[in-house]
Amino acid sequence: MTFRPKFVTFDCHGTMIFFNMAGAARDHYSAQLSPEQMEAFIRDFSGYRLDEVLGAWKPYAEVVHNAVERTCKRHGIAFDPAVAAEIYNRVPGWGPHADVPAGLAKVAKDIPLVALTNSMNAQIPHNIARLGAPITHVLTAESAGAYKPHMRAFEYMFDTLGCGPEDIMHVSSSFRYDLMTAHDLGITNKIWVNRGHEPANPYYGYTEIPDISGLAAALGL
Repeated sequence: MTFRPKFVTFDCHGTMIFFNMAGAARDHYSAQLSPEQMEAFIRDFSGYRLDEVLGAWKPYAEVVHNAVERTCKRHGIAFDPAVAAEIYNRVPGWGPHADVPAGLAKVAKDIPLVALTNSMNAQIPHNIARLGAPITHVLTAESAGAYKPHMRAFEYMFDTLGCGPEDIMHVSSSFRYDLMTAHDLGITNKIWVNRGHEPANPYYGYTEIPDISGLAAALGL
């Protein structure tokens, strides 16, 4: 790849951070469900979290609360708001995937790194501090007034950075939250980190890497 972006922009949770919502759900509900039912619960919990961010912006604690409540209802389990709060409160304690610190460090010395995250302003610094590499800009859904996959989140990033779609390389493990919208906005330089969250979808045009250790090579560094 010969393209040298002004910024490498990243999804945070799931792509850089090990976003362990599945583990949190298991801790609270596996005793009530068979293994097969637990896997279905996790899939539905993920789907409801996406659905919750598609409307008007609201605090992420409400996103998690509503997604847990809706998933419990679907599976016939009593909903406890304290469980939703406990799951939400775990998020700042989650650190990076093992491949992230060294992989980011190889790129950060040459190109500024930017996090575009579906997070709260007070929550994300704890995760960013554990990445092991400098992030020059941390842009949150709270500041944008919109969660990804809304275009407005990306447009907020362009305005903040003073750049356009042609100036960045966007990196994500998710088509639904990031890469589909990036495609629609004309971000032609994209990297899909295949962490097994979603199947490949070549229509959206990207370079695939298995983890962040391959990012520097994908950028020609």
